[in-house]
Amino acid sequence: MSRWSSGSQSGLREANTAKIVDAVKRFGGLTQVELAEATTLSTATVSAIVKELSLSGLVETHPTSRSGRRAQLVTIARRAGLVAAVHIGSRSMRVRLNDVGQSVLADRSMPLPADHAEDTVLDRITLLIIEMLDMIAAQADELIGLCIAIPAPIDPDTGLVAYPGVMRRWESQPIAAVVEQRLGCPVLVEKDANLAALAEATLGTARDVADSLFINASYTTSAGMIIDSRLYRGRGGTAGEIGHVQVDPAGSICPCGQRGCLETVVGAEAVTAPLRAAYGQVTFKDVIARAAAGDPGCARVVSDAGATLGRVVAGVCQTLDPEIITIGGELTDAGPVFLLPFGAALREHAPQRRAPRREPIPASFGKDTVLVGATIHILQSTDPSQLLEGRS
Repeated sequence: MSRWSSGSQSGLREANTAKIVDAVKRFGGLTQVELAEATTLSTATVSAIVKELSLSGLVETHPTSRSGRRAQLVTIARRAGLVAAVHIGSRSMRVRLNDVGQSVLADRSMPLPADHAEDTVLDRITLLIIEMLDMIAAQADELIGLCIAIPAPIDPDTGLVAYPGVMRRWESQPIAAVVEQRLGCPVLVEKDANLAALAEATLGTARDVADSLFINASYTTSAGMIIDSRLYRGRGGTAGEIGHVQVDPAGSICPCGQRGCLETVVGAEAVTAPLRAAYGQVTFKDVIARAAAGDPGCARVVSDAGATLGRVVAGVCQTLDPEIITIGGELTDAGPVFLLPFGAALREHAPQRRAPRREPIPASFGKDTVLVGATIHILQSTDPSQLLEGRS
């Protein structure tokens, strides 16, 4: 009798197939030898699975060379046209290439220094996208469009950061125009919370409702609003900027120039500052991880941040009355330590309704939510004929 039952063999085959597909998506394109190294599978197993995936249309193979020897580059099969999504955060950046069917072809991330400069980051974006296109054996003219997400609102009239001070080294830069000139394709720039709200309203938890709210609880704090099934930005692009609602008239000065903004109470600096005397130079992510693990000091500051944010969101609910509230960002990684006080404050401070309000829901796509929204945004903003015909 075989050591493996047919069910076990089938499960092993599926697991190995998933390893290969995940490796190709992560690295954009690998030869079969490189796939074997990346997955620790034998070359024979890789060859057999790649053949199956190729016949099914999930992957493509392209002639290439490695160290002067001919090889077959394995990439995710793509439909006509490619779209790029970029998420520039406070401490990191992610770049993703999708086809027009929203299949992920390649995904890269890199750390960014605090107070990073726009010229360096935009250079990195351009070079990284070109490198990623090359890795999946694609040409630059296949790129239909690019959407860049940033942690700040954009003025729709000027294309500049709408609030001076919140991204000091970016506020005079027309980001879309600069990158569009370099890559030769349409470029959109949007606030990250807006794109997350769009992802939830299109493919996520809020897809069946007309009015929803996304809360981004990260290094900075903001919200994305969907009203009557449309993304609402406001006249100057600053709708949903709850991080600049005053919660402490005698509080610290915010980068926006006001005193005691929500962001000065629940943002990364506010969360880490009270702990430095006891914990040293602890990072925002360290505090969140320790809070989730049960550290009482870290849990206290994260819990307080959740309760304060919940009170402000309750005020937003009085105006918008969303059917669904979703929440994402690094603070949600603390789990119940953050989410329970957030929900409790929301229930306590929002008016009671005859129909009970739904509990806040974690983001449908986790850390990918903004990138999913960025991909949707560029596809929705693209001429349909380009999606049908591609740019080849």
